[in-house]
Amino acid sequence: MNKRLRIALAAGLLIPLAALAVFAAVTRLDPNPQHAVGEPLDELNGVVIYYNGGVNTVQGRNLTQDGYNLGLRYQCVEFVKRYYFERHGHRMPDSYGHAKDFFDPQVGDGALNARRGLLQFTNGSTAPPQADDLLVFAPSLLNRYGHVAIIASVGSDTLEIAQQNPGPFASARESIPFAQREGRWYIQHDRVRGWLRLPAADEQNPTLDQSVGLIQ
Repeated sequence: MNKRLRIALAAGLLIPLAALAVFAAVTRLDPNPQHAVGEPLDELNGVVIYYNGGVNTVQGRNLTQDGYNLGLRYQCVEFVKRYYFERHGHRMPDSYGHAKDFFDPQVGDGALNARRGLLQFTNGSTAPPQADDLLVFAPSLLNRYGHVAIIASVGSDTLEIAQQNPGPFASARESIPFAQREGRWYIQHDRVRGWLRLPAADEQNPTLDQSVGLIQ
């Protein structure tokens, strides 16, 4: 292997690594002087949505008084888990994981996602999305962790989500169209994988309310 080829190969490896390092550093900065990290921006059914600044900013782990893990402040995961805990008293059996991990591709449409203690519906389900459902977005090129939000309301052809950490200049609320085709419901966003929902009271398994405390 000649010297020029070695240099080209090294550059081909170093440039992407350098770009990732710059991206990681930049997304930990707060470029919006209108808000301070930890500032309340909105609320959904009494559960506060906080400003996070750069999307990769972390303000430590948020635990309940008895040690249940709500997630890293003020990431998107922390809001949806805090929402389900404060509004419904729900504890996920697996209290850890990135946003993308909330949707399990091995779980059938309408079946129980045992790690989250929630019913799981695939985008394209026979069951329509509902308010209070947890919406899961797949990773993207610039976001390898995915995203999660809560469906705040559902209209005739659009739904509104409430979200934490959508970006320093993005809104805590966002409207997304959805439609029914051939008996199935589709949220018209190319990264939506599906939605999760609390089982009805007579469907819940009491053993699902014990956190297994998996560590990542």
